[in-house]
Amino acid sequence: MGYLLFFFLENMAMIIALMYLGFKAKDAVFHNWTDPVRQRIVITAFIGFLTFSIMYHPYIIEEMRLDLREVPLFFISYVGGWQYGLLSAILPAGFRVYMGGPTMGYGILQSILLPIIIGSLFHDRKRKDHFNGLLNIRKMMVAFVIYETIKSVWMIAATPVNSMVAIAMFIFAAVAVFSMALILNGENRSAMLRKELEFYSNRDPMTQLPNIRYFKNNVGKLVDENIPMAIIMLDVDYFKIYNDTHGHQKGDAVLRSVAQILTDSVRKEDYVARYGGEEFICCIMAPKDSEQAAGMADQIRKNIQEFHFEGEEQQPEGVLTVSAGMSYTSGGASLEEMIEEADQSLYQSKREGRNRLTVFPGVMVDSKEKALS
Repeated sequence: MGYLLFFFLENMAMIIALMYLGFKAKDAVFHNWTDPVRQRIVITAFIGFLTFSIMYHPYIIEEMRLDLREVPLFFISYVGGWQYGLLSAILPAGFRVYMGGPTMGYGILQSILLPIIIGSLFHDRKRKDHFNGLLNIRKMMVAFVIYETIKSVWMIAATPVNSMVAIAMFIFAAVAVFSMALILNGENRSAMLRKELEFYSNRDPMTQLPNIRYFKNNVGKLVDENIPMAIIMLDVDYFKIYNDTHGHQKGDAVLRSVAQILTDSVRKEDYVARYGGEEFICCIMAPKDSEQAAGMADQIRKNIQEFHFEGEEQQPEGVLTVSAGMSYTSGGASLEEMIEEADQSLYQSKREGRNRLTVFPGVMVDSKEKALS
């Protein structure tokens, strides 16, 4: 009996170790796998290999081959559904047929097909993030207990396995499947935390726009490719007056609205970020020329002017507006130079009366001029 317990302990340890190594290999090789076909092939191949490894050196009682093969097959069926279960079962089922023996049919039915059926019945079909979300471990363990109860009664009634062996298998299998769920949840929780930290390290928490670090990192790479672009700096006019009149909460709401207008006003290949305070920065990628870029920049200014902000009628001009400055390059200028030029142009717009666009080195764009397409 002591050897039997040690054997199941080895099976359990192998399942946990290979499960852990599988996750680490996934992180090293598949950083971002979105192809569902490739995902299914890799996962089912891994689970099939894991199950085969467990079956390779079984514990034999009167030609009955015992191991914990049901654990990975139940687990993958519960998490991914019957298709994952059946695909994962191809290698272990084929191996069991190859090994033969008088209890081959029972081995396939009880420890390969039955865990797939029970696991699939409890599989949550509504979830889309089966392998990237968190498992309901309590629900999974209830399903596994149901499976193990059916299997144990069946084995005791129809095979040479006695109740002591069945109970030992039950306990070690339950610990193994519980450990697999803990590993999956732990790895996915860590991955979600990393993504959240990465997201917020590159985002302005108040407007949810990218921050200036993210902007410089991404636009800087494009600058090195000598792509034509325009950098636009924008600053909310008389923002201190708005804050003093309406309070900081309303001021924050204005900044969030401006951020949304900027996002809606640019193309998907362009970049928008919060520069700091009430200042924002945009990058227009690959415009035809400086005139088209200026037209797009001035249209952004007009979109903000035409938006109704709460309490804007109390602003000095009776409307909430932004001033803008733009720097354009057909390639060759550094990002820092362009930001500095756009910033100089922005402050010229401020000096000249606000609510206007200035293009470096000082060309004022008529605020009534129709934006170029």
